[in-house]
Amino acid sequence: MRRTITFISNRKKTVLGISTILYILMNGKKAQIHVYGGRIYETRMTLSSLEEELGDGFIRVNKGCLVAAMAVCDVADRIHLINGEELIYTLGKKNQIIDQVHAWQRDMFRSFGRMDIPGTQEEYREHFQIFEKLPIAFTDIEMVLDEESHAVDWIFKYGNAALAKLEKKPLDQLIGSSFGRLFPNMDTKWLKYYTRVALYNETMEFMEYSPEIDAHLQVICVPTFKGHCGCILFPISNATYTKDSMEAEHAMMMYFKEKEKKKEKNE
Repeated sequence: MRRTITFISNRKKTVLGISTILYILMNGKKAQIHVYGGRIYETRMTLSSLEEELGDGFIRVNKGCLVAAMAVCDVADRIHLINGEELIYTLGKKNQIIDQVHAWQRDMFRSFGRMDIPGTQEEYREHFQIFEKLPIAFTDIEMVLDEESHAVDWIFKYGNAALAKLEKKPLDQLIGSSFGRLFPNMDTKWLKYYTRVALYNETMEFMEYSPEIDAHLQVICVPTFKGHCGCILFPISNATYTKDSMEAEHAMMMYFKEKEKKKEKNE
C-alpha cells in the first residue's frame, strides 16, 4: 500500500503522506489538496489521476471532489469531516458513500493487531507506571464500535488515582466499564475527538465542558495502541496562569490566537 504521493505544487516537487490528506477539490484545471492543519496544495493533476494514485481509501463524492474515507465523521445533508468542515455531495450517491465509508472503517479496525496491547491490569499499570502516582488524571481508553464500525462509546482500560478523583468514581468501578454505562448523560461530542486520535493517529488538545462531571476540562490526547487513545485531563478551574515575563505573555497570546484561527476556519 502506498504511503505517499508526489506532485508538483508551486513549481516544486512535493511529497505528501497520503494519510494527511482530508479531501481534494477541483478548481478549474487545478486540484486543491486539503490536508490536516489547514494547509492547501495546488497541482495541475486531474482528479481521475489523483483518485487512481490514492487508492481505495478515497471516495468520489461529486464530479469535482475526492474525500478520504478516514476523514468522514458523518453523512447527512452534507458530509461532515472530523476536523469540523462540511462538504456537499451528489445526493444520489449518499448510500454508496455511506457503504464505502463503512467498508473502509471495518477493514481498518479488523487490521488492528492486539499483540502490543496489555492483556491484564498489571500489564497496563506497568506500561503506564509513570502516571501511577502523579496528581494528573490520565486514562487509556479503547473505542467501542457498533455494527457499522461507528464509534459509539469507549471503555476505560487504564486509569490512575487522579482520574478516579476527577470522575468522582472508584477506580475499580471505572476500569473495564464503558463511559456510557457509567454516565447515562454522556455527551457524544467526545467521540469525534477520541476517534481522531484512536483511528487516525492524531495528537489533539482541546477544551470542553463535561456535563457528566460538571467541569470545564483541558484535554490532551495521544495515540497509544491501535484503537486506543491516551488522555490527560486538567480541570481548568484548578489551573493558575502566572505571567513572569513579556515572552510568557506573548506565548499565551499566540496560543489563543492560533486556536481562534482554527475555530474560525472550521466555522
